[in-house]
Amino acid sequence: MCDEGGRLYAAALRTGRISRADAENAPCLVEHALLHPDPDDPSWLRPVPPVVALSRQLGPLETEIADRRRRASELTEIFQPFMALGSQVAATSDSITVLEGSERINAALNMATAQCQKEMLTVQPSDRLSERSLLLGLERDKPLIARGMRIRTLYQHTARYNPEQLAYAARLSEGKAEYRTIDEVVERLIICDDTVAFIPAREDQQVALELRHPGIVRYLSKLFEYLWDRAVPLSTGTPYEIAPGGITEIQHSIAKLLIEGHVDEAIARRLGMNVRTCRAHIAKLASALGSGSRAQLGYLIAQSGILNSEGTAK
Repeated sequence: MCDEGGRLYAAALRTGRISRADAENAPCLVEHALLHPDPDDPSWLRPVPPVVALSRQLGPLETEIADRRRRASELTEIFQPFMALGSQVAATSDSITVLEGSERINAALNMATAQCQKEMLTVQPSDRLSERSLLLGLERDKPLIARGMRIRTLYQHTARYNPEQLAYAARLSEGKAEYRTIDEVVERLIICDDTVAFIPAREDQQVALELRHPGIVRYLSKLFEYLWDRAVPLSTGTPYEIAPGGITEIQHSIAKLLIEGHVDEAIARRLGMNVRTCRAHIAKLASALGSGSRAQLGYLIAQSGILNSEGTAK
């Protein structure tokens, strides 16, 4: 209602009528049916009682509301059979989160470790750690040690010759931090309290997956335990002892991968060493077996029986 219409309608209610000439200044009164002609004198207009006017205005609105409620009920019935399926899809998608960029990955790791209450399990391939990565790891792990939590970390055997990783382990060796090494690990893995796990999703470590599906996390935890039971405590001597036949343990691991058909670069990556070191071990292995070529080396490894020996340190 316009301002002038409100004033005139109030005046009409007080006096019982207003002139048609006055009402021309407020056409909204007629548009909303708030006035009607005086049956005794057409030059005057009488006000419609407010209760009647309100009922007339509300009628269409209430009809529209009823129609919308009925439509909402129909839509609810239509989608009801799909609600259970939709909740399953939501649960599945929420259990796997893609983290892009080191900043978001580190933020998710920091939050997970801050919420960790019992134990954190980590698998760390033995590549060279940058100073920044070392500091980030210390900032994340020190509060866990202070809270008396257990941390178990798996490295490759080559970590024993990596000063940065040895320094990292030494600074966290107090409390419940344990470190072991194994001949070969595949990729990074972090598990907190058997509830959330992090794995890389790309070679450049710029994309990671945050996993919260109980079945997936349980599987990864069992995989960690399998590797942990076969690993050697970092505090013990080097596992690269001389095995039967004058073959070192690292050369034993290389021999196994050579037989499987891996090239030097792949072997070096899987064992956590540079390619030059890997090729030096291959040369020593070839010398020990009397091999004159790469093809002959594979044959001699198979014939020597070194892969059937029990010489690997446990």
